[in-house]
Amino acid sequence: MRIFFIGPRASGKTTLARSLAQALGGRWLDTDAMAQQHAGCSIADLVSARGWEAFRDLESAVLAQAAAMPATAAAPLLVATGGGMVLRPENRRIMRQAGLVLWLNAPGELITARLAAHLEPGQRPSLTGDDPVAEAARVAASRESLYREASHAALDAAQPVAKLARQARQCINDHFSGSTPL
Repeated sequence: MRIFFIGPRASGKTTLARSLAQALGGRWLDTDAMAQQHAGCSIADLVSARGWEAFRDLESAVLAQAAAMPATAAAPLLVATGGGMVLRPENRRIMRQAGLVLWLNAPGELITARLAAHLEPGQRPSLTGDDPVAEAARVAASRESLYREASHAALDAAQPVAKLARQARQCINDHFSGSTPL
């Protein structure tokens, strides 16, 4: 089984994917990390050199690769996606068809607080030219309908990771009810 985590930057997608993979005996991956590996440079450098469209093309290719990776109930694959993965209708379709899509719904103040505390220069270029922290909440709000459309269920990203993981496991069990419970 494949579980895709969607949501804005700093919503906890990678943290939750890593935590659940360990608990479930599966593996996890991060599509942004995969894209950087394929590009041979940071996302910021890729966008600077080739533009956002080139990054979105690579992001879609990486998602298709992840969606084709083997996964079973005994060895699930947990995929943390980039915040903009939902921008393309094809990406939303691929995730929904390939597995369960869980949206980590994070309020704007949580996103800005997390980004301010852990801002990594060069991690991701600005979409609007604004300060990344100021921009993040606005971008998340503008994508909310896409996250909602793409997801099978929403989780409150403001919860502690342990509680979030329990809720995610319940969603996984409910979605894959014909499988062995996790």
